[in-house]
Amino acid sequence: MSKGNSKNLQKDDRQKEKILLVLLPFWTPLIPPLGISCLKSFVQNHGYNVKTVDLNVEMPFRNIYGKYYDRLKEHIPQNKRGNFYNTGLDVLQGHMMAYLNFEDEMEYLELLHLLIRNNFYADVGESCVLELDELIQTFYKELEKYFLRLLKDEEPAVLGLSVYRGTLPASIFAARLTREKYSHIKIVMGGAIFSQGLELSSPNFRFFLEKTPYIDKVIAGEGENLFVKFLHHELPESLNVCSIGSINGEFLDISSADIPDFSDFDLQHYPYNAAYTSRSCPFQCTFCAETVYWGKFRKKSCQQIIAELRELKEKYGSQLFLMCDSLLNPIIADLAGEFLKSDLLVYWDGYLRVDKNVSSIENSFLWRRAGFYRARLGVESGSQRILDAMDKKITPSSISSSIFSLARAGIKTTTYWIVGYPGETEEDFRQTLNLIEELKDYIYEAECNPYRYFLTGQVASTGLAEKNKAVPLYQENTRKMLITQTWILDCFPSRKETYERINRFEEHCKKLGIPNPYSLSDIYKADQRWSELHDNAVPSLMDIRNRNVSVDECRKVQKSSFVKAVVNDEGDFEF
Repeated sequence: MSKGNSKNLQKDDRQKEKILLVLLPFWTPLIPPLGISCLKSFVQNHGYNVKTVDLNVEMPFRNIYGKYYDRLKEHIPQNKRGNFYNTGLDVLQGHMMAYLNFEDEMEYLELLHLLIRNNFYADVGESCVLELDELIQTFYKELEKYFLRLLKDEEPAVLGLSVYRGTLPASIFAARLTREKYSHIKIVMGGAIFSQGLELSSPNFRFFLEKTPYIDKVIAGEGENLFVKFLHHELPESLNVCSIGSINGEFLDISSADIPDFSDFDLQHYPYNAAYTSRSCPFQCTFCAETVYWGKFRKKSCQQIIAELRELKEKYGSQLFLMCDSLLNPIIADLAGEFLKSDLLVYWDGYLRVDKNVSSIENSFLWRRAGFYRARLGVESGSQRILDAMDKKITPSSISSSIFSLARAGIKTTTYWIVGYPGETEEDFRQTLNLIEELKDYIYEAECNPYRYFLTGQVASTGLAEKNKAVPLYQENTRKMLITQTWILDCFPSRKETYERINRFEEHCKKLGIPNPYSLSDIYKADQRWSELHDNAVPSLMDIRNRNVSVDECRKVQKSSFVKAVVNDEGDFEF
């Protein structure tokens, strides 16, 4: 047989080898799954037949998700709900995991009470726990039927599961079910969970491996090259965990990667389409794991980004994109300039770091005319002392000027805050509330979350543990049901105090009229408020989705004559 015929035969074999990539519940379907869509386009180029599936848009699972939160909300006092959906996800995820692993029913039911108590600091009755448990039982019955039908229809040789904080229990269930019913299917797991709660050097990860012998390979970090090498049998069979170090630091050249393949998804289910301009982050904030997951920072050229967005718009009809970079700062100025030179008209949304350029009203209006729709700002705290402890290299003054400048241009300002960072005093927290009050008309959305500590994976995991003792939140007998232990630092503020502050944060924002929208109806109301506050407000999400607004409105935005530039000379970094 000639060498050419041998290569053709290998390609034919790959085309017969179906790859199924799945995102399990529960993950909010804001965008089509970018990770498995990038993986699909990359793997297809190597000759494989790939199918992607997102179960989060399937109505049986969405209905159960909604009912679970509705039941839980009925039993949690109003003043204890805090950031209800994010805190509730910890209860839901723990409940789903415990259901998979419990042996003693009494211990299991006691754990469900404890999950609610440790997250909402409220006690609920037995009827609440039983109602919630009935929903979880229904969920797994529905998931079993759906997943077995999916495996039968697709007949994959390889199952890839993309795993995040909220999808781990369902992913474990799907992997276990696949091994029981179709022992020949190779099972691979990857995703952000392996840089956070299941970071490779953590005791959580070692325990996870012991409990999941049916998973053939765990891929930690950037997956394209690793997954293809797995499919080509170029990774040692005995190596059940692979990271970028397993292939000598062979990072993907993102400038040569194809656009994500969303062809398997009905994009009507998602408010946004997804794209990215870079991977990793040029900064290392102490609480973050972005650089741990993606490795070195890489970015595309502005010309490539415009070409990719044009192709995505033509192919899928998208008008609004979420840029899934950790930060747009390194490229936003050049990208906006490239948009203004091109005839491509889309809106785009992404994460920004407070800095001198973001504080410029001139820049904000230029970005607004280029289609910049929403800035997602990790401001974290109104206390300079806490910002320094986080190594944010920003100031409350630069936070104010950045938010003000973006808002005056009409760009939505979503602000993220961390409550309960180690050492945060009552005065530090009050400074956060005061800053929010000062900026209330310039903040589109305010979301706070508790500081989450991981034994490993965060930039400052080791340093914080040296200063403060890390203790487990759950006892060993319950940890066996949960698989992933939650670690907390034995320092002030306590976990209870942190969650009390979150409740106060939410009440403060509610009093000020600042929303934290979750549902489409909440977003509609938040958009109405924004348009009433700002003459240059970007169009509402509903108007863009329903195409009730011409995309070229952004090009017509004019800077108000009475707006004075806000100059910030305190920033340490400029791109």
